[in-house]
Amino acid sequence: MSGYHPDVRALTVEPQAAGSVRVEDVPDPRPGEGELLVRGVAVGLCGTDKEIVRGDYGWSPPDSDRLVLGHESLGRVEQSPEGSGFERGDLVAGVVRRPDPQPCGACAHGEWDMCRNGQYTERGIKELHGYASELWTVPADFAVKIEPHLGMSGVLMEPTSVVAKAWEQVERVGERAWFEPATVLVTGAGPIGLLAAMLGVQRGLDVHVLDRVTEGPKPGLVEALGATYHSTSVAEVAREHRPDVVIEATGVGQLVFDAIAATATYGIVCLTGVSSRGHTLGVDAGGLNREIVLENDALVGSVNANLRHYRQAADALARADADWLGRLITTRVPLEDAPAAFDQPSDDDVKVVITLDREDSR
Repeated sequence: MSGYHPDVRALTVEPQAAGSVRVEDVPDPRPGEGELLVRGVAVGLCGTDKEIVRGDYGWSPPDSDRLVLGHESLGRVEQSPEGSGFERGDLVAGVVRRPDPQPCGACAHGEWDMCRNGQYTERGIKELHGYASELWTVPADFAVKIEPHLGMSGVLMEPTSVVAKAWEQVERVGERAWFEPATVLVTGAGPIGLLAAMLGVQRGLDVHVLDRVTEGPKPGLVEALGATYHSTSVAEVAREHRPDVVIEATGVGQLVFDAIAATATYGIVCLTGVSSRGHTLGVDAGGLNREIVLENDALVGSVNANLRHYRQAADALARADADWLGRLITTRVPLEDAPAAFDQPSDDDVKVVITLDREDSR
């Protein structure tokens, strides 16, 4: 990667080549018309990043053999176009997905998270460099302000946008008839599950979170949120609390089917966790179909987010307890040590964050 500015470093990978992740110099970014120049503060790591580093998938831009990682972004504006609504010093997050160039009907209407033809691109994942760089650019129309008091917790914007969309999908499905849910079960107490629970508490619901661990930060985070933590089984929680909504955030196949069977009549299950292929389960398909039909249940998948969901996420984070959000960030790794972060065990971690700006670790 010759011709790179020695002062701008980034975390890169050769997509679909395991063991290729490294920190290297990258081109000095030059903002185009309508773009912000942003100094990176941090990026969050998630399962998607780990799968890309393992070589499972990922696609570099057409003009590069490597991909800058990072889709959970936090940065500080260095330069902004006049009239953009952004000023130097603003904390911002960049939207991950871009609409396809065709565009399909969904992308043409700003619903690029629902792209119909798969020709979308994604920062740090699919054909666009990501945000794990000391400097990056982003069109002002694909950036969202973060309240300054959130500081480093602003890196939670992208996962919060994912659960904001999930809740929007639940509410849209529920509105097919009278819908006043009282109880929600969230399966999984990782970042997505905890943020989904937070949005449930903000909606005034009785929130229950199920996870397998009994020690570490997760039980305390759930309790501090005002929700109830469980480490038993979906069936046991459902027998006592009979959730109106289940948000499944693990992708574990058996939990997915348990969740479908757990809801009250006219229940809604929203799947946000992505399951691994190759695991076979025995399922009573007939009984499951009968229950879904006779109880008017609904099952919906939800992934990614569009600009509307990022703005909903910004509002939710602004209303949240900043100290509680800060507790979700359990590990901070400086950029130069980032490759090793993919090999560290994560049972006691909630959110691992790579810090990019050596002068801004707030």
